[in-house]
Amino acid sequence: MKVVAFNGSPKEKGNTYNGLYRISEILEKEGIETEIIHVGNKALSGCTACGTCGKKKDETCVIKNDEVNTWIQKMKEADGIILGSPVYYSGIAGGFKTFLDRAFYVGGANGGLFRHKVGAGITVARRSGETVALEQLNKYFLISEMMVPGSNYWNGIHGGRPGEVLEDLEGMQTMEILGENMAWLLKLIELGKGKITEPEKRQKIATNFIR
Repeated sequence: MKVVAFNGSPKEKGNTYNGLYRISEILEKEGIETEIIHVGNKALSGCTACGTCGKKKDETCVIKNDEVNTWIQKMKEADGIILGSPVYYSGIAGGFKTFLDRAFYVGGANGGLFRHKVGAGITVARRSGETVALEQLNKYFLISEMMVPGSNYWNGIHGGRPGEVLEDLEGMQTMEILGENMAWLLKLIELGKGKITEPEKRQKIATNFIR
């Protein structure tokens, strides 16, 4: 089994990385391969709402001048996905949202590439706003029919200067328990393959609120 984790912070080895790394240590201990990819410092183009990914259904975004399509395939091939972001104005980092909007739209438009994978989000704040940002991350998982494990508190850690989150003992324990629960859920899903029938994928009914 494999989990791919995305670091949405502009800082490659800052506090968001420390949170992701702690989770990856737990997963590796449980025999689950983990890869951390730094996304937050990349210059990415935003979704243009062209709809080409839904028309062509080739599992790619029409924008080819960045690494988003490579990352989409890594997400498709993985059993689990972790998203980590710093908190900016009580939300996730703007560049990271650009990546997520495109990746998850392509995933949904191509038959649900991430359906029934395990997804976990973590957020890092100096003081507050982490639960609002975490809700943003979780919504990408939930609309994709992904399975979301919990921890013993909301998946947020606190720190300002790089490495300061390591002093947030409760926050780091939250990361560890999240890693343990994620590993357990991944193993349960793996054991159930071929033994328990997955719910049939249903055609989405789309309705507008304005008539």
